Amino acid sequence: MAHARSDWLTARLQRAAALCNSEPARAAADVPLWLGIDLGTCDVVSVVVDGAGRPVAVCLDWADVIRDGVVVDFFGAVGIVRRHLATLERQLGRRFTHAATSFPPGTDPRLSINVLESAELIVTRVLDEPSAVADMLKPARAAVVDIGGGTTGIAVVRDGRVAYSGDEATGGHHISLTLAGNQRIALEEAEQMKRRRGGEIWPIVRPVYDKMAEIVARHIEGHEIDELWLAGGSAMLPGVKDLFKARFARLEVHLPPHAIFMTPLAIAVSALNEREANDA
Repeated sequence: MAHARSDWLTARLQRAAALCNSEPARAAADVPLWLGIDLGTCDVVSVVVDGAGRPVAVCLDWADVIRDGVVVDFFGAVGIVRRHLATLERQLGRRFTHAATSFPPGTDPRLSINVLESAELIVTRVLDEPSAVADMLKPARAAVVDIGGGTTGIAVVRDGRVAYSGDEATGGHHISLTLAGNQRIALEEAEQMKRRRGGEIWPIVRPVYDKMAEIVARHIEGHEIDELWLAGGSAMLPGVKDLFKARFARLEVHLPPHAIFMTPLAIAVSALNEREANDA
């Protein structure tokens, strides 16, 4: 079952990566589409999916408008969402009025909702980030770990339902801070180095990931799980999967390719799932 989920997810993540900030083929006018918008600490990603959960268009902007679930540049965030909407509507030849979104566990979901509503969107569903991924994968006994820009979020899933979710403030931003301090460079330069030279910087930033693994261990303690799913752009650094496999040797650890798109994809799929539930 885990293998089938992994294949389903890998195909969609590879498609999302290929579509990102490119000109997609137009879907037929009568094909229903669903929009999900991920307001991250380091980026804003909008994904449109079809009825099979396949991405049909993807927009990504690197941005510093959200930090740990707090909107530090509200007008900047709204501006990016509006720009994504304009791009998607031009590319796909239709208007989007509804969207799903997410928020870090333990923060106020209204902050994300306010951004989308200010961009004149109706919010159909809002989930915390790891719960959105868990809702998409529906594993039997697993933990989903979303290593975002500002936080590490954890959702424990039993029989396809989220039984627990938590979050702590250690994420990609802290990796960049560590790298900037070690290399004596500006934070923005450290962000670029992290994205382009992941293998080289692993020995410098590994202690931050060790802390993330300890955070996960604390949050899953006492829960009976068999699998660990890693999500988020900061999970993609070379060395991360091996570290988590060593720390959680009794669990099957999954790190799908292009994990930066897992949460945005899950948000869009959650909008699709909500519609199907309402139609049932």
